[in-house]
Amino acid sequence: MAQLMRAPTICFTPKLFPKHPRNRMALNANNMTASLNNNTNNRKLPILLFDIMDTIVRDPFYHDIPAFFRMSFKELIECKHPTAWIEFENGVINEEELAGKFFKDGRAFDLEGLKNCMRRGYSYIDGIEQLLQALKQNNYEMHAFTNYPIWYKIIEDKLNISNYLSWTFCSCMYGKRKPDPDFYLAVVEHLKVDPVSCIFIDDRIKNVEAAVGVGITGLHFKNPDLLRQDLEPLGVDISIDGHVSENQLKPAEGQTW
Repeated sequence: MAQLMRAPTICFTPKLFPKHPRNRMALNANNMTASLNNNTNNRKLPILLFDIMDTIVRDPFYHDIPAFFRMSFKELIECKHPTAWIEFENGVINEEELAGKFFKDGRAFDLEGLKNCMRRGYSYIDGIEQLLQALKQNNYEMHAFTNYPIWYKIIEDKLNISNYLSWTFCSCMYGKRKPDPDFYLAVVEHLKVDPVSCIFIDDRIKNVEAAVGVGITGLHFKNPDLLRQDLEPLGVDISIDGHVSENQLKPAEGQTW
């Protein structure tokens, strides 16, 4: 089953994680229940925070983009500027500035061609849309919590992810990236809930650990079927009209720029 990490109390300092996170979840399962029962504003909890790339959407960077530049992945990593994409994700530079420094040697390339290549490469991870539909039907509040630049709008234009969740927490809007603890704290401050009232799902374990470090329940995403199995013990209802077919949620295979 997918690895789960959970923080039993609100904690703003680094934590030591147990060797058996499943046991930890079982021992402290009442904490989330207490938090939900103590909520007085009728807001449905927990709030679900989703990473986007390789959690909901296939990331074209690893295969499509090297092919676009007619390079291997290794060659692309060696040629690209070490911080340009991170600056773009943080909203420090715009796409024209990205084009000017994407490669360390400043070589020109077809920016619109790159954007079109990425658009073609964006697709839902197999099985995840059905899971999002079920969560949406059960009225869960869901937000994107992602390191991504303004090009998230290309993803939205193609896949209409806002049918299921809000693009609330993108690094390009906040000037912060996971796993910076300040980004996580900005999220719970914006939502006006205790960290324990949130569940964060990400395919990168270091981002999950950072969430746990500030008191958010963290789930390490492997595929939609395992995610469903991890959400259910936390009291998250994923039934569709009271039933979930085994064929509705199929597992999928799941370095930043």
